[in-house]
Amino acid sequence: MELSIVIVSYNVCDYLRQALLSLQKAAVAVTHEIIVVENASSDGSAEMIREEFPYVKLITSDTNVGFSAACNRGIISSAGDFILILNPDTVVEPDALTLALAFMRSHPEAGASGARMVDGEGQFLPESKRGFPSPMTSFFRFAGVGKLFPRSRLFNAYYLGHLPEDVTCRADILTGAFMLIRREALDKAGLFDTAFFMYGEDIDLSWRITRAGYSNYYLPEVRITHFKGRSATSDEVRSLRYFYSAMIVFARKHLSRSWHLPVTACVTVMGFAARSSLRLKRLIKK
Repeated sequence: MELSIVIVSYNVCDYLRQALLSLQKAAVAVTHEIIVVENASSDGSAEMIREEFPYVKLITSDTNVGFSAACNRGIISSAGDFILILNPDTVVEPDALTLALAFMRSHPEAGASGARMVDGEGQFLPESKRGFPSPMTSFFRFAGVGKLFPRSRLFNAYYLGHLPEDVTCRADILTGAFMLIRREALDKAGLFDTAFFMYGEDIDLSWRITRAGYSNYYLPEVRITHFKGRSATSDEVRSLRYFYSAMIVFARKHLSRSWHLPVTACVTVMGFAARSSLRLKRLIKK
């Protein structure tokens, strides 16, 4: 089998239906399987899949085990030479899969590839291609310096701003919303790290794929729409906690030991400030 498509879903029934309908057109010329790992949704997603998409391999969980663990369940049960990690809140263009697979077949050094993503209003999403989130790169990103110098190799290295969005290029980091992975590269790099419950797992895996000797590529001709954030938890405070916790896990895994303490302290303060600001906004609104 050429392609296994793994989708982790949590309480986004309507978006999931839309994603599966788009795959019916995009995957028609590809030998494939679709695996949906249903993370204990309460919106009838599992029932919808059984009724409307009986050919989809459905894996259900009694509890929400997180994105990484759920992805691993899908990957372990897959059989394709290539594995596509796809968010349920996406719409894949009809030629996206054939174009991406053709690139991967013709570039054996490619461990993974990503798509040109736009949001629901058609605006380009810069996280389609990213550089390694070093302390300096991350500082410029969170301080907003990258927005002031969007084309700078130095100040917007986080989003590879110096590289045009319409040109194929190597990218350190790809997004888990659409990540096409060569199985042999995944075998060498390892599965998703379950220390990341949500957020950061795609950054970690992307970097480990490059460390395993492969290159990751951004493919602008491969296009999807990503209704960003729809598949995340509806609890914004908890979502922020997951995000900043993921940053700490990544720093401890991939940065030099001299950076662990300052990065952890900085991220802890940023996370506390972000959650406090959100709670204050809710209080003011009430």
